Amino acid sequence: MTQDYEPAMRLALAEAVRAGERGEVPVGAVVLGPDGTVLAAAGNDREASGDPTAHAEVLALRAAARALGTWRLSGCTLVVTLEPCTMCAGAAVLARVDRVVYGAADEKAGAAGSLWDVLRDRRLNHRPEVVLGVLAEECGAVLRSFFAGRRG
Repeated sequence: MTQDYEPAMRLALAEAVRAGERGEVPVGAVVLGPDGTVLAAAGNDREASGDPTAHAEVLALRAAARALGTWRLSGCTLVVTLEPCTMCAGAAVLARVDRVVYGAADEKAGAAGSLWDVLRDRRLNHRPEVVLGVLAEECGAVLRSFFAGRRG
């Protein structure tokens, strides 16, 4: 099943690379419509915009909602290169996406099972399916390369 999302993850990876080239933490996200078409794609934009909420997931969800003309993204899939943080996981729940697909796990801030599990919290009124590890090595390599360049 994870191979079904590889083409969308490759698009998200391209967004992540572009974000990294702009000096942003290289995370990319894509929202697929119910029919599998790409509704939106975005990369992190916090540094350029000065907006602490300008994570790739939030930007992609906003653009997908504009494209569909509704905030309810029922039937949609959020594909992201890094496990969503609590804010982004919460946004996915509130947007009512059917599933969240991610590449690299985030042991320090992940909210899809690594540190927290917002997406599958039974106390919430919506719980998207979670598909993890799609192109995980490639997604992680983009992040490792970015941070190695910052430290070195």
